Amino acid sequence: MSRKVVITCAVTGSIHTPSMSPHLPVTPEEIAEAAIGAAEAGAAIVHLHARNPVDGRPDQTPEAFAPFLSRIKQASDVVVNLTTGGAATMTIEERVRPAATFKPEVASLNMGSMNFGLYPMLERFNDFRHAWEREYLETSRERIFKNTFTDIEYILTTCAENGTRFEIECYDIGHLYTLAHFADRGVVKPPFFVQSVFGILGGIGPHPEDVAHMKRTADRLFGSNYRWSVLGAGRHQLPIAAMAASMGGNVRVGLEDSLWLGPGRLAGSNAAQVRQVRQIIEGLGLEVATPAEARGILELKGGDRVGF
Repeated sequence: MSRKVVITCAVTGSIHTPSMSPHLPVTPEEIAEAAIGAAEAGAAIVHLHARNPVDGRPDQTPEAFAPFLSRIKQASDVVVNLTTGGAATMTIEERVRPAATFKPEVASLNMGSMNFGLYPMLERFNDFRHAWEREYLETSRERIFKNTFTDIEYILTTCAENGTRFEIECYDIGHLYTLAHFADRGVVKPPFFVQSVFGILGGIGPHPEDVAHMKRTADRLFGSNYRWSVLGAGRHQLPIAAMAASMGGNVRVGLEDSLWLGPGRLAGSNAAQVRQVRQIIEGLGLEVATPAEARGILELKGGDRVGF
């Protein structure tokens, strides 16, 4: 399995707002279609957020997730990964509810508090259809994405009996040490699925040295007890994916992380980004993992043991 690369596709997220791209999935039908299309293109895992179908704002109620979860499960054997990040404007209790309710094979877990600056996007996007969009971006100047030690332990213990593993999102080097702290205490068990995030304002940068430093540190802390994946924000998505794949890592793409397929060219779908990164992976002489292979690599419980 050493040559198998796991592609995760994050299909909508809570960073971009609907006015930024007509291709950003908003309704349950659009999110389901995007996830199924990404799986057909080669994604082994889909990372899912929900949105209000009327105005597109992030919605972390289980009721918002239920319609697309059932449709995805009927149509595909793709691994479903539910966010516990939600949006930085939500409480930790709100954020964990979908994972606690639906018991997915994978849930995301942010490994530290941080500034999470979205306001630079106001320099590129000026025309908004919904009143909440501009304010959501502007107020990120003073917003802290809160993930305290208590918050992290709350998510880990809330999901402990469900057999859910975590996409452990590390936006900086200190987040790796926080993971090591919880691992040393036995609160989270290996193999750790470490998703290194590059290029978010407030986290580590997108320079190749940053990518190498993140991997070197994870190697030193976790040895063979982790599986490494990366995501690059915005225009950094594909260059960082190429670097990581060449270094033995896995990759994440999707409209949550980047709206683009190339300079000045919006991605028409999540599947288009998956196909593009698949070309890079296969061009390196590597193979794309199937959902079944991803389950083996990450030691997941299986799609028959989820709560949806």
